[in-house]
Amino acid sequence: MEYLKHYIPSKSIDKISEWLEEYNCTLTIKKRRTTKLGDYRYHKNKHYISINEDLNPYSFLITLTHEIAHMVVTEKYSSRVSPHGKEWKNEFKKLMLGFIPLFPIEIQQSLAIHLKNPKASSSSDYMLVKALRKYDSQPTLTISDIPNGSIFFTPNGKKYLKEKKIKTRFQCKSLNNNKIYLFYPLAEVRI
Repeated sequence: MEYLKHYIPSKSIDKISEWLEEYNCTLTIKKRRTTKLGDYRYHKNKHYISINEDLNPYSFLITLTHEIAHMVVTEKYSSRVSPHGKEWKNEFKKLMLGFIPLFPIEIQQSLAIHLKNPKASSSSDYMLVKALRKYDSQPTLTISDIPNGSIFFTPNGKKYLKEKKIKTRFQCKSLNNNKIYLFYPLAEVRI
């Protein structure tokens, strides 16, 4: 599992390799997918995990451990439990605990809060994602980084005006059709 040194913190390689070998899991590194960071499949008595190659080492480790937790739950319970139910949450917490000291302090703090009740996607945890993005090789600009009144573009090239925050989302007006849209705070934008 020498190739893992390019993707995760070096002190996590032995444990991750041990889990992948123990469950005879095939790990595939994929090009960036916009809809997911990683996934787990069980097919014909074999485990398969894929993770996006563009993740920073800390995001990669969290995502890979998330998917390994699915694999462990499948081994223990088959398909009799909810994919992100209490069994998965407990397994994910247990697997992550040994890795917490490997993270920078600001990630440790957000991760500790996240692990109290992990969500189906770490991407939906605003504070954790914000802490993790500081370590991306190519930092991204998000809608929460720009002031109200800014004109911005989404990755698909559409033009918007950022208006105001409503609860947890940002209200923005499309300059293409004058409709109002709500944006997640970590939506990637360009100005």
